[in-house]
Amino acid sequence: MKVFDLKEMELEEKAKVFYSVDEFNTRLIDLPAGGKIPTCDMDSYVLFYVVDGKVMVTVDGGEKKLDEGDCLVTEPAALSLKTEEGAKILGIQISKM
Repeated sequence: MKVFDLKEMELEEKAKVFYSVDEFNTRLIDLPAGGKIPTCDMDSYVLFYVVDGKVMVTVDGGEKKLDEGDCLVTEPAALSLKTEEGAKILGIQISKM
């Protein structure tokens, strides 16, 4: 068992993988105010949980605003993220079985 304090975790890069196994990998994404992650085609299921801040997520062209505490789960899709105020997001990529 491993416990991670996501609110206190320090990042050395914008999207740090902090736990990875064959079936899934977990990363903490730290976007500064005005930050974004451009569209990328994901071949895995993805879960985003907003730890802090607000973020706009685009999934296959459809936009959804996520506030702190919101969670989005999506099938494989084209995804992008952007934030006006800054955000810390937990992202989990789950292998498609």
